[in-house]
Amino acid sequence: MFERLLPDQIVDSIYDIDLHALKKRNIQGIITDLDNTLVSAKTALATPELTDWLDKVRHAGFRVVIVSNNNESRVSRFAEPLHIPFVHAARKPARKAFRNALLRLGLAPGQVVVVGDQLMTDILGGRRMGMHTILVSAVAPSEEGLPTRINRLIEKIVRARLRRTGRWPFDDQGRKAP
Repeated sequence: MFERLLPDQIVDSIYDIDLHALKKRNIQGIITDLDNTLVSAKTALATPELTDWLDKVRHAGFRVVIVSNNNESRVSRFAEPLHIPFVHAARKPARKAFRNALLRLGLAPGQVVVVGDQLMTDILGGRRMGMHTILVSAVAPSEEGLPTRINRLIEKIVRARLRRTGRWPFDDQGRKAP
């Protein structure tokens, strides 16, 4: 069961994602979480650095959609100025939101990567749909609400158990172990 929580990759932040490597895998779309993946939960709008990264992503030919468990007001206020489609109140890891995102992208699961900061929502949801998954470190973990803090405790237990049984394939820096 815990294998469904294993990301395909771990990177420090979205800025560390190797877009060229994704292209080689025929990835054409990116489903990304919002809070603590792109910006902190308390950051209303995209930072200049994020705007530049999104321009780079689009220039490389990727389509992007935001899938967030947050409310419509929060997600639309962030996504609309960037002209990024979004799914709000997603109830991740439920499949419905990911299916909706795939429809918005016009792509099949094998052509899409899911990027997020939580195993229990982003990674599990992407894996359940057969998509490539990338776990990023939370942008501002100190700003997380109670549900996310509970998920983090569960994630800590899951990682420890997977490490103990030799099924967590990453070292402390998130690189695939040899």
